[in-house]
Amino acid sequence: MTRLVAVTGATGYIGGRLIPRLLASGHRVRVLARTPEKLRDVPWGHEVEVVRGSLEDQAAVDALCAGADVVYYLVHSMGSRSQGDFAGKEREGAKALALAATSAGVSRLVYLSGLNPGGQGLSRHLGSRAAVGRILLESGVPTAVLQAGLVIGSGSASFEMVRHLTDVLPVMPAPRWVLNRVQPIAVRDALYYLEAAADLRLDVNRTFDIGGPDVLSYADMMRGYARVAGLRKPLILALPVLTPWLAAQWVNLVTPIPKALAVPLVESLQHDCVVRDHSIAEYIAPPPEGLTSYGRSVELALAKIGRGEVETTWAGSTAIETPSDPLPSDPGWAGTTVYKDTRTQYTSAPPSRLWEVIEGIGGSNGWYSFPLAWAIRGWMDKLAGGVGLRRGRRDPQRLQLGEALDWWRVEALDRGHLLRLRAEMRVPGRAWLEMAVSPRGSGSLYFQRAVFVPKGLAGRLYWAAIVPFHDVIFKGMAQRITAAAEGGG
Repeated sequence: MTRLVAVTGATGYIGGRLIPRLLASGHRVRVLARTPEKLRDVPWGHEVEVVRGSLEDQAAVDALCAGADVVYYLVHSMGSRSQGDFAGKEREGAKALALAATSAGVSRLVYLSGLNPGGQGLSRHLGSRAAVGRILLESGVPTAVLQAGLVIGSGSASFEMVRHLTDVLPVMPAPRWVLNRVQPIAVRDALYYLEAAADLRLDVNRTFDIGGPDVLSYADMMRGYARVAGLRKPLILALPVLTPWLAAQWVNLVTPIPKALAVPLVESLQHDCVVRDHSIAEYIAPPPEGLTSYGRSVELALAKIGRGEVETTWAGSTAIETPSDPLPSDPGWAGTTVYKDTRTQYTSAPPSRLWEVIEGIGGSNGWYSFPLAWAIRGWMDKLAGGVGLRRGRRDPQRLQLGEALDWWRVEALDRGHLLRLRAEMRVPGRAWLEMAVSPRGSGSLYFQRAVFVPKGLAGRLYWAAIVPFHDVIFKGMAQRITAAAEGGG
């Protein structure tokens, strides 16, 4: 049956994977997006109706729900750079959706929450998710709250944490919670339950636990990953002296996961998180091929990464607190201090080849300039609680507007002509890096511009400190990018 299905969190890890499934099932899909332009390069972007706005805008939420049969609530604040009163913001967002869904006569709400450890206490983020679930369940609209544990799939935060800890550390001092029991679920199975929840009877208004077939310790998960990846089994030493705060700092330094996301992830592992209520099977049959084992989940994730077919990643969504700004230019920034470093370089390579190099920048391809300096700056950012330089890229060759690229985010993408990146590292100001291609005779002209808008004295001192290195970094980048386009490496 064709329905109108509304989705919040469309640019998130789960939402970006659920929407193609809904479309493939023949449903019409409407999404809420603060910046609709960021859906331009998503494969399904032209197939959905987009409502501009956010959960903070009641009119936009009303428009999202109008005429919808089913609404998916897939938004949460975990990992946002500025946490603030995230619980209050999540409650207000849930109330706005509950009000809109009730007024619009929506038939079903579906919310993805986290597994509840029961009477052992909840972390701040799990407590906030539980509060959101209660608001939706009390809305008067039939609601299914699916409580999932660690979601394992290519690009998921849980998988990336396991992967990088195991890849980097053959001997691992770890907090005692690595011995706690968890019940991970493959992303494909989580999506299966989310999609099937839309067909629940209208008298069903409750929570359901969902999980995979394996109950493991976190240490078991790391050993299982090592086995599938062909690595030596890590030696894991559970130490009582490692507090959750210290463990989060460790995760922040060793993995691409920034501190803002590492803290809630670690907090959620302080107690056993396993499926306690198995009644989901009475309402939704297991997947036809059965639930996916943890080992198979890892195999599938690594295969997708190897093929460069990662649809969404944990880094894909932009934090609400860091909206994109326009690039500083006259006259809009008149009177504002703006520092720039501009480089141009002619190359005999055709524009198409030069663009291939530009669009392939970052990740394992690097930044074509003084790798040690970039690495040091990445570690400095990690130490400051930033995203660091190891988020990598979702696809080895093609970028999408709005996606994360190492410590940058793609702010403008005119394929074949212009790439503009906005910095998301910790810096006393705002920074952009712009690269462009134009035909020039039988070859191409490469244009590169770094732009920095300082914040206070610290920003000005920061720029002054790095100016002496510009020739090494930015001039070297322009020369090596054009050389790579010519086939010179």
